[in-house]
Amino acid sequence: MSESTQTGINKFVGNLIGIKDSFLGSFLRSRSLLSDRSKAAVMVNNFFLHVQGAKTHINTLRPTYTFGMGLISLYLFFFAVISGVLLMIYYSPSLENAYDSVKDITNVVFGGNLIRNIHKWAGEGMIVFVMFHMARVFFTSSYKKGREFNWVVGIVLLVLTFILNFSGYLLPWDQLAYWAMVIGANIAGSPAEITDILGITKYFDFGGLQKELFLGGTVPGKATLPRVHFFHVMFLPIILVIFLGVHFWRVRKDGGLTKPDEFGPAPVDEKFLALPEKKGGIFPTNKTYGLMELAHGKTPAVDKDIENTVLSWPNLVWAEFAVLMLTFAGVFVYSMYINAPLKELANPLIPENPAKAPWYFLGLQELVSYSAFMGGIALPTLALIGLGLIPYLDREPQHVGLWFSNKQGKSVALQSFIVAIAALVGLLAFVVNFGWLRTWFTDIPQVAIILVNPGTLWVGFVMAWSLFIIKKTDSTRMGAIALFTMFLVSFVILTYVGTELRGPNWDFYWSKSQWPVH
Repeated sequence: MSESTQTGINKFVGNLIGIKDSFLGSFLRSRSLLSDRSKAAVMVNNFFLHVQGAKTHINTLRPTYTFGMGLISLYLFFFAVISGVLLMIYYSPSLENAYDSVKDITNVVFGGNLIRNIHKWAGEGMIVFVMFHMARVFFTSSYKKGREFNWVVGIVLLVLTFILNFSGYLLPWDQLAYWAMVIGANIAGSPAEITDILGITKYFDFGGLQKELFLGGTVPGKATLPRVHFFHVMFLPIILVIFLGVHFWRVRKDGGLTKPDEFGPAPVDEKFLALPEKKGGIFPTNKTYGLMELAHGKTPAVDKDIENTVLSWPNLVWAEFAVLMLTFAGVFVYSMYINAPLKELANPLIPENPAKAPWYFLGLQELVSYSAFMGGIALPTLALIGLGLIPYLDREPQHVGLWFSNKQGKSVALQSFIVAIAALVGLLAFVVNFGWLRTWFTDIPQVAIILVNPGTLWVGFVMAWSLFIIKKTDSTRMGAIALFTMFLVSFVILTYVGTELRGPNWDFYWSKSQWPVH
C-alpha cells in the first residue's frame, strides 16, 4: 500500500512499530547503518561519540593491551556521581544531623544502603583502577611521542581521585571519619616541624594555616563538615571533570592510544572485529568528483584506508558497552554483599586506637609514624614530582606500545620487584624489632628525625637503584621501569602493613587476634 493511500491510523501504527529505529536514527544522526560511510558518520555526528575517531586501530581493541582500565575508571566515576546525587537528597552536612542522616540512608530509606554501598565502592574502585591504568600506560611506554603532558594530566587525576575519596570518607561523621580527619589535619599542620626548627613559626606558620583552611578552625567543629561537603560535591568534581576533558581531548589529539611501530593484525583479531566491507573504507566505490586540474606534489589519498584500523562503530562502541556492563555488574554484586562501614557517632573524647586513615592512605600513615612532615608531605610530593618527570627524563623513542619494551625491560622489572620486596620488608622488619633513632637516642634533635628516617632512606635507596640500572643498561627507559616498579611495590607493601599489621598505639601485630583486650 503506497503512503498516499494509507489511512491515518495505518500511518500511526506504522510509525509506532518503527519508533525504535526512528529514535535510534535520530539519536545517532544516521538513518542507515548498512554502509561504512554511515557507520563513520555515526561517530562524527553524535555528541556522545564524536570525542572518538571514526576509525580505531586494531591494537587499541585488543583486550590484553589496555584491559579496559581507563574505561573502568571512568565508568566508576559515573556510578559514584549518580549514586552521590541520590545520596544528596537525604544527607545533611551539619554537625548535628550528618550522622543521623547517614543512618537513615542506611536503615530507613528504600534502597539507601545499596546506593551508599555503590557510592563507596565505586569511589574506592576508582583508586584501584586508576592505579592499574597508570601502570598500563607506563609499562607500554604510552607517555611518549607527544603524550608527555597527558601523563602529567593523569598524575593530577590520580591525586584528585585520592582527595575526592578522602573528602567523602569524612562525611558520615562517625568515629572513623572524625579520627581520619584528625590525622589529615595533623599532616596538614606538619610543616610546623620545619618552621619550629627555623624559629619562624610565630611569624610564618604555614602548617597552622593549612590546618585551619582544612578544618575551618583549630579543631574539627561546626565549620568543618560544610567545608568538606562543599569540596566533595562541588569543587573537586568540577576540577576532576575539567582535567578529564583535557585528558580525553589529548588522547584524541595525540593520535589515540599508542601502538607498536611494527604491527600486523593477527588471526584472532577477526574473531571480535567487524572488518570494513570495502577496500575503499568509508569512501564509496563510485566517485562523485571530477578532475579539475593537474598539480605537482602529493594528492589527497582517495579510496585508501588507514592501515590496520577498523570502523569505531560498531567495534569500539560495543567493546565500551561490554566493559560498562561488566563494571556495573561487578560494582552492583559487590555492593549487595559488602556494606560500607559506619561506626559510632564521632566523639572527640574517645579516640580510636588505632586511629587510622582510609586504607589508601595507610601507606602514608606508616611513613608519617616516622616523621609527620617527611611522611605526609615531603616524600609524597617528591614521589609525585618524580612520576611527573618520567616522560621528560626518559625520551628513548623505541618500543612504544610494547609491554615492558623488550626482554630486558621484563628482566629489569622482575629484578626491581624482587629487590624492592626484599629491601623494604627487611627495612620494616629492622624498624619493628629494633626501633629507630628516637628509640636509641631520646634527646636527638628533631631535624635528625626529619632527615634520617626509614622513609627517607627508602626513597634514597629507590633513587640509587634506578641510577644503578641506568648505568648498567645505558637506558633511561630501564631506569624508569626500575623506579616505577619499586614505587608500586612500596605502595602495596606499606598499605598492607598499615592496614593489617598495625594495631593499638601503631604497634606491630601479625593479626588482630593478638591485639590487647580492653
